[in-house]
Amino acid sequence: MTPNPYVFIVIFCGVAIVFPLLPLGLAWLWRKFFQPPKPVSEKNATYECGVESIGDAQVQFRSQYYLYCIIFLIFDVEAIFLVPFAVAFTGLPVGAFLSILVFLLLLIEGLVWAWSKGCLNWAR
Repeated sequence: MTPNPYVFIVIFCGVAIVFPLLPLGLAWLWRKFFQPPKPVSEKNATYECGVESIGDAQVQFRSQYYLYCIIFLIFDVEAIFLVPFAVAFTGLPVGAFLSILVFLLLLIEGLVWAWSKGCLNWAR
C-alpha cells in the first residue's frame, strides 16, 4: 500500500506551523506564570553604570561617516576577492582574467564616482 503523496505535504506544513508557534506559546506561558504583575521601583531604576542620563540620548552623526564606512567595506571585500585570484593567476584561463578585469573596472568606476561626489573629502 503506497501512502498518499499529500500526506507528506500536510506533515511538512504542520511541522512548519507548530515549530515556530510552540516556543512562542511556551514563552507566553512562562511570562504569564513567572512575571511580576506590576513593575516595581527596582524595575524602573537606573541600571548598568547607575548614572542618570542628562540631555537627549540621540546624537546626530554626519552621513559622510556612513558613506566612508560603506566605501571602505566595498574595497575591503575587493581585497578578499583579489587575493585568491592573485594566488592562482598563472593557472587560470583567459575568461577568468577578463572577469576579474571587469570586476576591477566596476570598482574603479565606483571609486571615481565617490571621489567626484566628494564622499572622500573630510574638510567640508
